[in-house]
Amino acid sequence: MDENIPVYEVTDANTRLIHLGSFGDLWRERLQSCDLTLAADAGPIQDNSYVAQDLGCTEETAAELRLICGVDALKCSENEEEDLENIPEDSSLLTLGIRKKIIDRRKETLIVERACRQETFLHELEFHAVGKRPEDAADMVDEGELVLTLNIVYPVIFRKHKEYKPYQTMLVLGSQKLTELKDAINCVSDMQIGGEFSNNPDLAPENICKDLFKSAFFYFEGVFYNDTRYPECRDISRTTIEWAESRNRGYGKFQSTKMEDYTFNDLRLKIGFPYLYCHQGDCEHIITITDIRLIHHEDCLDKTLYPLPIKRHWFWTRKCSVCSMYTARWVTVNDDLAPDDPCFFCDVCFRMLHYDTDGNKLGEFLAHPYVDPGIFN
Repeated sequence: MDENIPVYEVTDANTRLIHLGSFGDLWRERLQSCDLTLAADAGPIQDNSYVAQDLGCTEETAAELRLICGVDALKCSENEEEDLENIPEDSSLLTLGIRKKIIDRRKETLIVERACRQETFLHELEFHAVGKRPEDAADMVDEGELVLTLNIVYPVIFRKHKEYKPYQTMLVLGSQKLTELKDAINCVSDMQIGGEFSNNPDLAPENICKDLFKSAFFYFEGVFYNDTRYPECRDISRTTIEWAESRNRGYGKFQSTKMEDYTFNDLRLKIGFPYLYCHQGDCEHIITITDIRLIHHEDCLDKTLYPLPIKRHWFWTRKCSVCSMYTARWVTVNDDLAPDDPCFFCDVCFRMLHYDTDGNKLGEFLAHPYVDPGIFN
């Protein structure tokens, strides 16, 4: 067996190490052009002769199979009404069992019966781009392109979800550079505004941390891929490498290289294995490749839209501590006028409570601009 074919190294967890580009080549060598085509009409697969040749049967048998096993045979009859809420008690299907528990819990705990917003918009992002084709033919995705599904987990600073809950899922093309993924990752740490502006809140700058601190790295299989595209970028992996080399710590020798010089097809990775993305000095995310496949004609075929977000976890928005209506824009510390420490305020309540009509500061407090994670909803 070829070493670049994914085989589970840890059962139901991750595969052994494979070269992504070589794995894509193995796939393309074994498939025909009709399997790789991105034509909207799905090509000769609609023909009974093609099905018969592929299955080694007669055309009459192929026609009968398509009639019995076709998509139309899976649909309910027009006279049969679907009742999604009435689930049989004796059903052995796992998905129906889970669905029944959700419906029962909703009936017991909710006063108003309505669909949960998270459930309603779970696949909203994915549906926006399904089957989308570019206006410019030059932006068309190449046939046989690899598509990777990446889960990006909450930052480690989010104690509640840091270990298991991805807050963003993306589709990435194998030919894309690592820097394209880095630029597409949304994190509230990049949006923060540093500084204390209690004396004059109007002096808060418009520059965010992403504009000022552009250094970042991915860590894959013993190699730190650093972003060095800008003069102000620093090798923030150097501290870790020097720490590992200061004595024999059992980690082996780490390597450091430029992120912008590598595409995903160049990497040797394990499917399902957790890797690291670090930015803003110490904001760390776990990144896991959960799936790898070839692109097909029903995918989004506009390569300018990749990396393509297909799912995003819903963030709870922190409201103002005074009006409880608007999203918090300021956070105060050591505030004599606030009920909590720290305390969050919208812009209007913050200024009305802490400044007089001439803009003079009232009392003693420290004020910092606050960016709520709910801006990504």
